Amino acid sequence: MNAAHTPATHTPAAQTPAANGMKDMIACQTRISSIVDDRLAYAGYDISELMENNASFEEVIYLLWNLHLPTQVELNHFVRELRANYEISDAVEQCILIQSRRHLHPMSVLRSTVSLLGVYNVRAEDTSVDARYDQSIQLMAKMPTIIATFARLRRGLVPLAPRTDLSFAANFLYMLTGHEPTALEEEAMNKALILHADHELNASTFAARVCASTLSDIYSCVTTAIGTLKGPLHGGANERVFEMLTEIRERVDAGGSVSDYLGQKLSSEEKIMGFGHRVYKTRDPREQYLRAMAEELTTGTENAVWYELSREIEDYMKNTKGLIPNVDFYSATVYHTLGIDRDIFTLIFAMSRVSGWIAHIQEQQKHNKLIRPRSQYVGLSGLTYEAVGRR
Repeated sequence: MNAAHTPATHTPAAQTPAANGMKDMIACQTRISSIVDDRLAYAGYDISELMENNASFEEVIYLLWNLHLPTQVELNHFVRELRANYEISDAVEQCILIQSRRHLHPMSVLRSTVSLLGVYNVRAEDTSVDARYDQSIQLMAKMPTIIATFARLRRGLVPLAPRTDLSFAANFLYMLTGHEPTALEEEAMNKALILHADHELNASTFAARVCASTLSDIYSCVTTAIGTLKGPLHGGANERVFEMLTEIRERVDAGGSVSDYLGQKLSSEEKIMGFGHRVYKTRDPREQYLRAMAEELTTGTENAVWYELSREIEDYMKNTKGLIPNVDFYSATVYHTLGIDRDIFTLIFAMSRVSGWIAHIQEQQKHNKLIRPRSQYVGLSGLTYEAVGRR
């Protein structure tokens, strides 16, 4: 090899954690959430405690932001603050209308609209504690209104004003569908929001913390997180799960079988969406609650086929590949049964996860150090410049 083209003398990339997507590397300390031995906890509360004691999503938002559950007085005040900020301005609604006519990816619309909220907030650059809290409340409160407004406008429907007499979960479903949800529908939406609220240092949360470490404004941080969540390897998985369910149902209706479909996919080394996880080894602790809600929502209805197909897929993947379903797998059936369009699924994820993003942004900036890791150069070195005419 010409000496001018010798490779750099570094450890091969394949031998470094960075070459594996920084898997299992510790990048920060947090008090917000933890994953230990396949158990997920929010500020010390195992997710099962919140699920089985019927916690409200509003309580969980408060918990993530304050690291303790609210008293009744604190919760009442917090709920009033959220409900007082549900509405979006006419200018923001008009911008959503324009975007709804351009056939943009729904996550692109959400990303741009959240950024726009910062443009219209006169205190967007104010970094005082009070201003940041006000920005956090507004972002959290307006997310369901933005999503429901977009979903209705693109279908030619009139947006519905938010109702301050309904819970966060019930109000979203009302604004989206036009009818007040049943108790079961509200419970399902509430649980789904809690289960997606935070998940330690996932890709979008890490992106938000990197942005926050530069002391950028909260709108920029959340916009960064939304852009990261948009990717199909992160937030878009549940949308692709339902695409798969639809394909399998068509195959079965045509005389095929679940095992034939999955066998063909696996033999061609295609990924089966909704299975496996970067962190969990034996189970995703969130999945069981979404499976239960999917069964309860669909039993005795025309949507039962989606749950039954899901169980067949789960059994096949466990028996043939030893893979576990993750949070995305049954959430697809839950969201579809609640009347949510498939390409809106990831926006629901964002509506929930913004609670965690904000918590991490606050934590990062409270004890801030600029996040600036190093990269390992593995290219050529020692090259000699030659004039362009001699190359």
